[in-house]
Formats: sequence, C-alpha cells, structure tokens
Amino acid sequence: MNVQIHSVRFDADKKLLDFVHHKLGKLKQYGEDIVNAEVYLRLDNDQEKENKISEIRLDLSGKPLFAKRQSRTFEEATDGAIDALKKQITKHKHKKRGV
Repeated sequence: MNVQIHSVRFDADKKLLDFVHHKLGKLKQYGEDIVNAEVYLRLDNDQEKENKISEIRLDLSGKPLFAKRQSRTFEEATDGAIDALKKQITKHKHKKRGV
C-alpha cells in the first residue's frame, strides 16, 4: 500500500507519522485490495479544544473510501477515521461478495 501523509499548517513529528503508518497497516487485515492511502492532518483555525482534523482517503480496487474526524488530538481523530474506514471496508467486501 502506498501511503502519503500531508500535515497542513504544522510540521508532524516522527512519532505522529509512525502512529498513522501503524494504524493504516492494520487496515490490511480488513481489505487486501487497498492500493493507496492519503492522509491529511489539519489544524483548524478555531480556538476550540477539538481543533485537530484527520482526513483519510483509501483507494480500493474499484472504489475510493473516505473518512474525516475531528478531535482534541491527532491520534484520537486518526483512530476515529480508521474505525469508520474499517466499517466501510467491511461493508464494501460484503457488497462485493453478494453481487
């Protein structure tokens, strides 16, 4: 799987990048046909506590999947987006088998 991580309005440290790579690697057990993953980590301009946004776009063979979560930390936002993608991948696999 080809992974691209973009940090917008800040420089992501190695620990955060490793965390995202590790979480994306776990998606392999849900879908073998994941080709690309593109991750955008953004800081929202608001002064709210939940101003960290994680957007993940996966390219599966045949269909792109997308999830976006906002939280206090990038780790929490990424976890939430990964959980949403797990559900989408599972649903996609069931539809693919049923057709």
